[in-house]
Amino acid sequence: MATVGDTVDLLRLFADATRVRLASLLERDELTVAEMTRITDLPQSRVSTHLGKLREAGVLRDRREGASTYYSMNDGAMPSDVRKLWTVVGETLDEPLLRADRERCAALVRARDSGKSWPDAVAGQMERYYSPGRTWEAIARGLLGLVRLGDVLDAGSGDGAVAALLAPRARRITCLDRSQKVLEAARRRLGHLPNVAFVPGDLHALPFADGTFDQVLLFNVLVYADNPSRAISEAARVCKPGGDLVITTLAPHDHREATAAYGHVHGGFSARKLESWLGAAELTVERCEITSREKRPPNFEVVSAFARKPAPSGDVP
Repeated sequence: MATVGDTVDLLRLFADATRVRLASLLERDELTVAEMTRITDLPQSRVSTHLGKLREAGVLRDRREGASTYYSMNDGAMPSDVRKLWTVVGETLDEPLLRADRERCAALVRARDSGKSWPDAVAGQMERYYSPGRTWEAIARGLLGLVRLGDVLDAGSGDGAVAALLAPRARRITCLDRSQKVLEAARRRLGHLPNVAFVPGDLHALPFADGTFDQVLLFNVLVYADNPSRAISEAARVCKPGGDLVITTLAPHDHREATAAYGHVHGGFSARKLESWLGAAELTVERCEITSREKRPPNFEVVSAFARKPAPSGDVP
């Protein structure tokens, strides 16, 4: 639990116009101190001082390239309380000074990169830039070539978009959803595949025997569950010993009005809460943490959890 002093220190972090300007620039581009000095027309010592404070707070990361140090937003490892505050601050940023900063930054980056090849220009931050054919979907489909799946339950499958990706690499996939309408959409999408089945059902009372599936997926469904811990317990029950349960779900957020339009009944779950439910279901948690943050406001974060059902002693997992 944060103290009053911790909260005051956190509020002070973005209570300086220079730090807000720098963070706003670095949310979009990776820049050196010299470049930020040129863009903002501020003294280099002042820019360096405020960059140091932002880096100490975990807002920024840096990397060396030759004699230069490049700064960028610490997307993957920013402390959650700092990230929440920056999200609030960032949503309100729209004024002539910041727009002018961004225009000068765009011109500088174009000039800087004009003599470089594309890979050289984005080295160290390729995941933040688009190039033809290099999309997350293309990467995901390529990586699935390394996967060998057994009998998979896609619990809360929706219209089968995830099952469509996995079906070529699975022995069998069962799509389960409580909505007949979306299950029919899944059937239209995947009904031609002999290894895909469609079953109406409820996450809280799965219509399968114990130990039926090698892998169980709970992708983006716990926010719809009346009793999320019960849904996890049921997923663990139908998972075979030595099998895997994978969860993706929203992290806690303060944007319930936005998610209510999608039918969410929960405002996200912390990694600690998910771990406690997985442990109560007698699963071994291999990883449970925030793994991504959406780029557009309100910058929802996603928690991923990977857990395994222990095999009986002496069995090979």
